[in-house]
Amino acid sequence: MAAAFCLILSACAGPGGDKSPSAPKTSAFLTFLDTEPALADPQRISEKYTVVLNVFDRLAEEKEEDGHNRMVPSLADSWEVSGDGLVYTFRLHPGVTFSNGAALTAEDVEFTFHRLISHPESRNRDLAMSILGAEALREKKTDKLAGFKIIDDLTFTITLAYPCATFLEGLTTPGASILDKETTLKAGDAFGRTPETTVGTGPFVLTEWTKYKGIVMKANPKCWSGPPKCDGLSMHFYAENSPLRQMFLNGELDILDLDKLGIDAEYFLRGDIYRKNVIRGHRVGISYIALNQSLPPLQDVRVRKALQLALDRKTLMQTAISNRGILENGIFPRGLKGHNPGLPEIPFDPAKARQLLQEAGYPDGFDLTISYSDTTAQRVKEMLRLTAAMWKKIGVRASLMEMENRSFLNRRNHGELACYTGTWSADYNDPDNFISAFFGSRENSLGRSLCYPNEAVMKRVVDARSIVDPEARIREYRFLEKKIIQDDAAWIPLYSGYHFFAVNERVNGFHVRWNGWSSNRYADVSIKAEADRGN
Repeated sequence: MAAAFCLILSACAGPGGDKSPSAPKTSAFLTFLDTEPALADPQRISEKYTVVLNVFDRLAEEKEEDGHNRMVPSLADSWEVSGDGLVYTFRLHPGVTFSNGAALTAEDVEFTFHRLISHPESRNRDLAMSILGAEALREKKTDKLAGFKIIDDLTFTITLAYPCATFLEGLTTPGASILDKETTLKAGDAFGRTPETTVGTGPFVLTEWTKYKGIVMKANPKCWSGPPKCDGLSMHFYAENSPLRQMFLNGELDILDLDKLGIDAEYFLRGDIYRKNVIRGHRVGISYIALNQSLPPLQDVRVRKALQLALDRKTLMQTAISNRGILENGIFPRGLKGHNPGLPEIPFDPAKARQLLQEAGYPDGFDLTISYSDTTAQRVKEMLRLTAAMWKKIGVRASLMEMENRSFLNRRNHGELACYTGTWSADYNDPDNFISAFFGSRENSLGRSLCYPNEAVMKRVVDARSIVDPEARIREYRFLEKKIIQDDAAWIPLYSGYHFFAVNERVNGFHVRWNGWSSNRYADVSIKAEADRGN
């Protein structure tokens, strides 16, 4: 680990000779492991958001209270939306400064959206493509964003080309983080690669970045929303074969994402010794099995329904995640706006499955290849082997094929995989974030090797974004979900799971984020004084 990171005192012996996870430390820096990002430019990455979430802010944020997510003001104190859903008027919080001392103004926000749309390496431009003139700006037909108008230093309007119910929700995601215009222009493509070029308004300031080792973010005492509750963040990078469990037990880590441990996570999750150190949150996401409708015999809905009915999904969930999840029956998982608790459960009915195969002309079954990446977790591989065994009982001769990850993604993106398993988790809390990614266009469906053929349904998926009445919009999404999954059997929904973390007793205020990012915001996390530990 980098020498700049905090020294850690020896831990006292715990039950069975293990080290106690409540070992005292000399510093109020929060220490955890994470994956090294390629850079910390919010617009040029689509994962590994820890630095982005803690160094930058957005116009609005998603906040979880009592198990429900709601959007709250952040850099924007308030906003108003016109009756036709096209014009958004924002008012910035007064007195906000970036960590370099520069004042936040509407000009910085305009620059942020301009760059988000026009930068050739932008990974998140979809967040802004509903803005009037965005397409012309992206295609370099103009150098102005027609839909953005500055009223004064703190007030601006954004006009959309069409009503888009997901626009505000998208502003809460890391890709919509607000940038300092002067710093970003000066840094050019180096922006977000070094502490000097990573400047935001957030609760922490990036101060050190040691390649392959770790990152240090110190508290921003002048943060407009108040200083964070700990002195800083010490983020170590994962190294191959790192003894993660022992590092936590030795007191070297305050927080450990149990997703990274594989079967080793059971050490913390079973029994009572470390249960008090484990925090869980329901991840708003869904695991599924994709079925490619462009390939015979998967073109026949009776075959796809048979594959659905032949799976004991409870057993699959037990195999993959030790039953620590909830069976899902559609596209929209629990916790997502628009989730339909009344959607009929997909039953386990092998007899009906065999009948459907016979009706479809496959009384002796057929051959099917289940593909998976060489990066797939061992327990998911076991789930796929069990899936193949269940299908064999109805005559489907399923074989598993492991592929190098790049090849797997390339073939998936070109619609060439017959069957595979995947997981999709929320970027923002809106049903469009799920249904559009898979069934919003021919290109999206092809890129997921689903190849869903119903153009009329896909058009309705896109048109649903423009429905201004929230209740009418949810009704439309629920109709589409039932049509796509229950009637057309376009994929096999499996389960949504929980996200578990082991947390040192000296840590207070840590909450598991509801969305799909493993990254967290740490402004509200504090380090208990030694005298308060165990209370």
